[in-house]
Amino acid sequence: METTWLTIGALLTVFTFSFLYKDNPFYKFAEHLVVGVSAGYFVVLLIRTNLVPIISQKLFVADRNWELDQWWYFIPLILGLMMWTRFSKKLAWISRYPLALYIGIASGLTIPLELKNRVVEQLEATVLKFKFDMSIQDFLGVPQGAWDIVVVIGVISCLIYFFFSKEHKGWFGGSAKVGIYTLMIAFGASFGYTVMARISLFIQRIQYLRDWISAISS
Repeated sequence: METTWLTIGALLTVFTFSFLYKDNPFYKFAEHLVVGVSAGYFVVLLIRTNLVPIISQKLFVADRNWELDQWWYFIPLILGLMMWTRFSKKLAWISRYPLALYIGIASGLTIPLELKNRVVEQLEATVLKFKFDMSIQDFLGVPQGAWDIVVVIGVISCLIYFFFSKEHKGWFGGSAKVGIYTLMIAFGASFGYTVMARISLFIQRIQYLRDWISAISS
C-alpha cells in the first residue's frame, strides 16, 4: 500500500514537471487535483476546528446555565448565516452587512500592526545607533556602526531616486545612481533567496523520485 501512494505522488510530480515542456492535460489534472484537495481539506479543517467546537461546546449544550459570554457566540453565528445570502439574488444585500463588519474589524486590526512592523520598525532599523558619549572613530570601528551608515546612505539614495520633482543632475543625480545600485543589490538578493528556495523544493522532489524508483525496483 505504501508503494501505491509513493507511485501516485511520483506520477503527480512528473505530471507537474511536464509543464516545463508545454501545457498539457496531465499538468492540468495535477493542478486541478491539488487545488481541489487543498480547498476541501481546509474547508473541513475550518469546520472541525472552529465551527463544530463553538456550536457543540459553547452554544447547543443540554442542561447548561447560560451566561453572558456564551450568548456572544450567537453574533458570529448569525453573521455567518447572513453571509450565505450571497447566493440569493433577492437577499444578496443582506451579506453586505457582515462583510462590511468583517472588513472593518480586519482593517482595524491589520493596519496598525502593518504600520508598526513595516514602517515604524523599518524606520527604527534605519536610524543610526550612535551614542553621544561615543566618538566618530569608535562608532566607525564597530562593524555594526559602519553597516548602519551604509544602510542610511542606501535608504536616502533610494528615496532620492524616486523623487522626480527635481532633475537628476549633479550631486542629486549621483545620489540617484547610488539608489539604483542599492535597489539592484536588494532585488538581486531577494531574487537569489527565492531561487534558492525553489531549487531546494526541486531537489526534494528529485530525491522523492529517486526513493520511488528504489522502492519499486527492490
